[in-house]
Parts: sequence; C-alpha cells; structure tokens
Amino acid sequence: MRIFIYFEGSCELFDVSPTQTVRAMKQMLKENFLVQLPDDNHVQYFLELTYGGATLQDSWALCDVGINSGSAIRCLIKSEQNPVIHVFNAVTGETIPVMGSETLLHMSVAGLKTLVSMQCGLPVSAFRLSSLAGVQLYDCNQLQHYGTAVGATLRLDSWDGWVDFLHGCLLGHSLTVQSHLSDEKVVMRFQLRVALYIAAFLGHLDLADWLLERGVHAEEPVGVHPYRQWCHQTAHQDTGKCPIHVAAENNQLLILKLFVTKKPLTLACQDFGGRDPLKITIQHGHRDCVRYLANKMCSVVSLPNISLPMRIYLQMQRWMSLGQKRVSSVKCQYGGDSLKAWVVDMLLVDGFSQSKMSSKCRKADIEPRGGIRAKALQPLPPISNLLSLSHLPFKRTPHQKRHIFQPVNPSDFKEMQKRHKLDRKEERLNKINEGDKRGTSTLPPITMGNLSRPVFVGASPKPSKILTASLKSSHHCGHTPSENAIYCLSIASTFTEKPWFKQLSIARTLIRKCVPSRIPPTWTGPFQISSLSA
Repeated sequence: MRIFIYFEGSCELFDVSPTQTVRAMKQMLKENFLVQLPDDNHVQYFLELTYGGATLQDSWALCDVGINSGSAIRCLIKSEQNPVIHVFNAVTGETIPVMGSETLLHMSVAGLKTLVSMQCGLPVSAFRLSSLAGVQLYDCNQLQHYGTAVGATLRLDSWDGWVDFLHGCLLGHSLTVQSHLSDEKVVMRFQLRVALYIAAFLGHLDLADWLLERGVHAEEPVGVHPYRQWCHQTAHQDTGKCPIHVAAENNQLLILKLFVTKKPLTLACQDFGGRDPLKITIQHGHRDCVRYLANKMCSVVSLPNISLPMRIYLQMQRWMSLGQKRVSSVKCQYGGDSLKAWVVDMLLVDGFSQSKMSSKCRKADIEPRGGIRAKALQPLPPISNLLSLSHLPFKRTPHQKRHIFQPVNPSDFKEMQKRHKLDRKEERLNKINEGDKRGTSTLPPITMGNLSRPVFVGASPKPSKILTASLKSSHHCGHTPSENAIYCLSIASTFTEKPWFKQLSIARTLIRKCVPSRIPPTWTGPFQISSLSA
C-alpha cells in the first residue's frame, strides 16, 4: 500500500507493507531523508511518527492502528532531556528522575531534598537521601562532595516502621493511617502532621477532613521528628512549610476551601519566606485558587453585633492565638502534659548516632495490645516416638481426666457411620427450611465450565472469535480481559482525530494482535469498568 509521509515541510509517497512495524518504518525514513540524530549524553534525540493525533509505538504494525492506503503520517524529530540524577524511593518502589543541567551537581543536598519532596509529596523531615553504597547525604554538604556523577542513582529512605503508614497516606486511606500510628504520643503527633502534609499535596479530601477532626492544624508546620528536636538549628528550611502552603503550591482548590472553612486564620499563615497562600498561588499561576483566596481576603465577616473586614478579623484571631499559646506554654511549664520530647527520650545527631531511617517494617509485637501474653506452643514429639510409646501402659496424673478405651465391633462401627450420615442430612434439611422461612435460598456452586460466554451480536461478523482472542491474550500476558479491554481503549482514545467507531475498531485490532502484553503491572488506565458496558 502507498502512504504519505510529511517531514520538515516536504511530503513524499512510500510503498510499504501493511504488516510493517513502526520501528522498521523509522529506519526506512532515516535512510531516505538522510536523518542524522545528534549524539549527546545529556539530551536524547529520536524520530516520532504520529497518525490521527496519536504517537505510534515502535512495536505496532501499520494495519493494527487502521493505517490504510492513502493515509498520511507525520514524522518529527523530538528531543528528550536525560535525568541528571535518579532517586530510588524505597517507600513506593519507584524511581524519581531529577531533571536539570550538570550544575545541579554543585547544589547542596538540602536543595536536592526540596526538589525530591516536590515530586514525591513527602516532607523533607520524613526521609533521608543516601548513596547505593549506604553513605548518608547530609543537608549541609554538596553533591559533588560525595562524588555524585551525572546519571547516578541515590536512595530515599524513611523512618523505620513508617512504610505502611506512608502507603496509607499516599493512598488517602484514613483507616490504614490510624492503624499504623506510633504508640509514642509525640511521634504520633508528628505522624499526623506528616499525613496532613501528604493529603494536602495529593488532594485527599477525606483524609484531610479526618485529620482536622483529630486536632491537626493546617497552619501548623510539619517540623522535625521528635528525636531531632534538640538539633532544630540545623533543620531544613522546608520543615517550616505548612499544609496550607503545600495545597496552594499544588493547585488543590478543594483542600484550600476545606482549610479556610475550618479555620479562616489559615489565610494569614506565612511560610519561611513571608508569603501567605494568596502570594504563593499568584507566583505559581493557579487562577482558580487565586480567585477564591482573593474573594475571601476581600470579604466581610459578620459577627453578632458588628461586621469586620477579613484582614482586621484575621489580625484579631492572630492575637488570640498568640495569647492561647502563651497560656498553654505556662501550663506545660508548671506540670502540664507537654507534647515535646524530654531529655530522657531518644536523641539522634547526624554523624554521631546510628540512623533510624532505613525503611524497615515495624516488628511484630511479642505481646498483644490487650496485655495478655501469648502462650508458647509446646513442640510435638516425632511420629516414631509416638508409635514406640503406644504399647506402654497409660498413666494418669491427678490433674488429668480419665479416658476409657473400649474395643469396638465392626458392625457397631458401621451403624455409627450410618447414624452420622443421617444426622448430617437432617442438619442440611433444617438449614434449607430455615432459609425458606427467611425468604432466602441457597444456590449450588457455580463453576467456570458451566458458564456460557456472552456473544455480542452485531459488533462484527464473528464476535465470538474476538472475545476468544481477547481471553487468550489476557491469559498469555497474565491480565484479565477487562484490564486488556481498558488498556486497548485508552490507546485507541489517543487517536483524537478519528471518530469513536474508528477508535473502537482500532482497540479490537489491538486485542487480536495481543498488544496488551505490554501493560505495566501497576497500570489502571483512564477508563472505568462501567464504560465497557456502554
């Protein structure tokens, strides 16, 4: 078949095979147009073919995506910047690429932690960076002091026993977060602040609402771990960042509305640079957040006997909060329950004590939380010993019950078996009668062999073959047919210049060609399962 190729303002006609792959097509275009891609270690150049508004993958065949004779394909030279540093996240198992130039190697470790925190969503006080050899990177040093080269891989580790807790925060599951909180009160309060930070970063509205009800404040900085409170002078400057600032940076409008509705004082909360949430949203160009915060700052607060502008009301609230903090500090000084670390608590100093940040899972509790110790099970003797002791006479201790063993005739044993079967039948009949009385009935177990596969009438000349092909491909790649269908529909939806029926035919062709074998293990896709029934 003949197709048209557009490249750098020129259009040429090519005779190609319908089964030719996109990779072979690119090689043919390089030889025909004499394309020479620059060789640069920092920037990668490659050819990209687009058809119908979608980018063609190298493993696809032309007929799989509906390219017929007379179609037009656009060819472009694209460049992709290689990451300067890779950071392996031990919490999620993902690798975070850090983009930039080679001057990134001359920055401090604290600056790198800020970039990593803005990508992964974890506060800087919840993780540390180290090399693959296990050398910890301290904030005050530069990357070049550790011999970090371009393309190097660093490791991100969190506090020991925090992996499951952070997974719950990243997914927004409040029950998981609650079940993995620390037993120490000061550590638990720090974990709650970390959870609200992550919820504000990712926009988990339910988790943020639950944390606010627990007493966590959106205008309160995350701070440092209680084990490092005595060394706060050397703490990272981002430890003073509040969840309200994180929500403003990441354009989380619903989270901002929740914080401001719960406590209007968050509008006047300033970060370490003296910026309030409105200034942060203006600098990042988030129009919806700027519009909402500006309307709030220009609004009027109606009190029972007076109406005040929002700025004056915020100033009054700030004075009241300062007074409350002073009163609470005095109470804690004279016997109150303080939430800060004591002198007898654990103290971690960089370079002098062993680090407690290696992403280890929490150890299993030896004793249950109820306070009752679990009894150790006595090991059973080997079977050979039991057989050798069977001929010995039985001795009964005073604390043991008396067991009498009598011989049983074979006929009596058969009668006992019959009675046991009759009793079981009577129990089944009683259960069925009880279910009928309640209006329920038990159904027999369903096996996959008895089920008939559905047939889509009118979808294609032989729709059953299409379904069989999808089932075979799903069995081959280890995914369910619904996952393969969702993945193929998402690929077909990238052909934005094609009508919906044409995209559906492309998805069917991809299913028949076993293209879904390239589905990543953690891919979910933009489509829902309910969209397949439509």
